Amino acid sequence: MSTPRVSRVDLSQLLQDQHPNIDLRVTNYEESTRTFLKALVGFKNKAITSIAERRKYQTAEKKKYADKSQHVENEINQCKLKEIDLVADLEREKEERKDADLSVAALQRQLTSLKDKCAAIQGEIDQYRAITANLRREKDKERATLSTHASSVPPELIGCEAQLACNIEGVGKDKLLFRFTNTNHEDPTQEASFVLDIADADYKVVTISPNLPAISVLLSQLSDTGDIYTFIRAVQKVFIQI
Repeated sequence: MSTPRVSRVDLSQLLQDQHPNIDLRVTNYEESTRTFLKALVGFKNKAITSIAERRKYQTAEKKKYADKSQHVENEINQCKLKEIDLVADLEREKEERKDADLSVAALQRQLTSLKDKCAAIQGEIDQYRAITANLRREKDKERATLSTHASSVPPELIGCEAQLACNIEGVGKDKLLFRFTNTNHEDPTQEASFVLDIADADYKVVTISPNLPAISVLLSQLSDTGDIYTFIRAVQKVFIQI
């Protein structure tokens, strides 16, 4: 909008007029004032509208950020709860691992103890095996010796059995079993027997059937004389008499 051009006032000429008059251009002023006020009101309304729109936008943004902040806060709280649960789980796992370590250590000690026992038992087994092997070798030697002697004994044994009317057999180391038949004429199937220990000069009767009260006297005579043949005949005679 262009500013109206203001004309200059000639005061000397104005004073010469009988009715001096100055055109103040009030109409132009009023029109300019109305235009200004209108423009001012328009600016005001525009400013108010702009402020209202900004306020509305800011309110919406504030609400959006508040909602977002609330959402983030909820997520933070959930994360804190999860963190608490995870800490509890870690503590529980730590205790379980501690218990597991103690159990493993106890089992390891038991395993070590069992290994030591097994090693000791294996040592004993090896020792017994060695002893058994030695005994087996000694027994094999004894069997070989007995077989050697047995090959020459049968003729003498058969003759002795025939004279004594009894059967003689070995029943252990240094032990002989004597079995008599025909000691009871009423019952020919009845047998009488005794086991004689000849390990040393002091002979012993280990078992005897039927029992003979006189066996101790006969043993005493055997120890004095060393005559086994006479002893056997005496025992046989007593078996027949009972």
